[in-house]
Amino acid sequence: MSTYRLTDWLPTTKKEVELRSWEELDVILFSGDAYVDHPSFGAAVIGRILEAEGLRVALVPQPNWRDDLRDFKKLGRPRLFFGVSAGCMDSMVNKYTANKRLRSDDAYTPDARPDMRPEYPTIVYTRILKELFPDVPVVVGGIEASMRRLTHYDYWQDRLRPSILTESGADLLIYGMGEKPIVELVRRMESSGGILPHDLPQTAYIEPALLQPLPEDLMLYSHEECLKEKKKQAANFRHIEEESNKYAAARILQAVGGQTVVVNPPYPPLTEAELDHSFDLPYTRLPHPKYKGKRIPAYDMIKFSVNIHRGCFGGCAFCPISAHQGKFIGSRSTESILREVKAITELPDFKGYLSDLGGPSANMYRMKGKDTQLCRRCKRPSCIHPKVCPNLLTDHRPLLQLYREVDALPGIKKSFIGSGVRYDLLLHRSQDEAENLAAQENTRQLITRHVSGRLKVAPEHTSARVLSVMRKPPFEQFEAFKRIFDRINQEAGLRQQLIPYFISSHPGCHEEDMAELAVLTKRLDFHLEQVQDFTPTPMTVATEAWYTGFHPYTLEPVFSAKTPREKLLLRMFFCWSKPEARRSSVNELRRMGRADLIDKLYGKRK
Repeated sequence: MSTYRLTDWLPTTKKEVELRSWEELDVILFSGDAYVDHPSFGAAVIGRILEAEGLRVALVPQPNWRDDLRDFKKLGRPRLFFGVSAGCMDSMVNKYTANKRLRSDDAYTPDARPDMRPEYPTIVYTRILKELFPDVPVVVGGIEASMRRLTHYDYWQDRLRPSILTESGADLLIYGMGEKPIVELVRRMESSGGILPHDLPQTAYIEPALLQPLPEDLMLYSHEECLKEKKKQAANFRHIEEESNKYAAARILQAVGGQTVVVNPPYPPLTEAELDHSFDLPYTRLPHPKYKGKRIPAYDMIKFSVNIHRGCFGGCAFCPISAHQGKFIGSRSTESILREVKAITELPDFKGYLSDLGGPSANMYRMKGKDTQLCRRCKRPSCIHPKVCPNLLTDHRPLLQLYREVDALPGIKKSFIGSGVRYDLLLHRSQDEAENLAAQENTRQLITRHVSGRLKVAPEHTSARVLSVMRKPPFEQFEAFKRIFDRINQEAGLRQQLIPYFISSHPGCHEEDMAELAVLTKRLDFHLEQVQDFTPTPMTVATEAWYTGFHPYTLEPVFSAKTPREKLLLRMFFCWSKPEARRSSVNELRRMGRADLIDKLYGKRK
């Protein structure tokens, strides 16, 4: 078991900087999250990546923006730039429920205090830094900045907002996973005497004039045009999403207020060696000692988990992962994963149980295109919707081997899979019979060895029409998986539960769809008590459809429940089995002309 010193963390105060005998800092990072030195926390990753480049880096977590701003001044000015991130989650999702009610806790804050970060920290922190140090560049990144790099709908203010670059005053925005662009940024700044480059991949910046696009550029409708006509905002988003998921993407330009937002194409996905490098850096895997005696809920959730890959080719309409990480899977080597697992076994409170061995999706490890040249020309946002791409290698054998090697390590009693499982990949039948057998074996091993009593999966809905808008597989596939789950449990003498997640009020969903969902889930003996209301978040297909009323890919009208009453009526059918919901459900079904569903839900009426 390792014993750590204060200098094993990135410095967060002047005193900690002096402990390292540093007289100057190269980069100072500001984060809306508490500082947990762990590869699941973005600020820690960027700090460690820069440290590995030989830079002197400090991190200021959750600075106080209400007082005399001493947290922003205490470390002085960096030699190269300030870095700003709102944190691991979008700050507004972190602060508000789907009904725009303030949350009572913040999982990324010590003792879950809900008042330690402002709304839109990227904007607030950057404006403060630009006021205090107007000559020092500010580089923003993280999920909040990444998803707001172009004109986007903001649900909490119910309006279309321009690129966060215009509202924050930041000099450069790094979108997506930032290891590669941040390293190249500092190398270029060092060689140019501190000048910010404007041709760096995976970055965005503002050109203070209206640029004429080059032939290979993609020119979007301007921010002002989108304000006037929602259909143009919907049309823009299709191009944005397609370019986010291409190997060779175009440079994107968008005019706003006489200026031009320029988004450079992304880097290719990290190689295995590059991804290993990021995860193998000398993290303590612990919260900073300043939080001693305090609990950080988000850390408790992930401290015994291991991320085995990045990216997701599911392309779900409501999910921002592919827009941030991309659809191409980048997988770590087995050796790197095993090194991390061994480090976890040395933690003082580890009892032998890994909480998760997964990623954005639990079972996409090492999956990729068979012919990479086809992938380079492809702009589909999903590799598995509406059907699994015939060029996709859906081999579960590398994952099976990884499970076996992890479980064979000393100190590991059991490794659970807490990430979402794509049952459509497990059910898929390819032309390679060895792949099919591996999928079947993985299904059995998952159910018998890696479930901690409850397996969570996400069918999201039962209606074929709604599922098509969501980019999710037909509900029949969930029913098929449930039959397999029940059979394997019976054969193994296990009593485990399958917990399905559903979303209410998603674009395309009508009352009748929710009523039929209630009937179908009753037939499958599910009593749904947890309700997930659709929350429009920036830069997803579903959000653009919800705001504009048009599907970005077809520009056909899409219905969305928006008023509190409409959303309540849809959500009501989740709770059909509760006595207090029965009368409302019955009355609504009669009003809809679907009295036939009353009998299916509540039995024959007297």
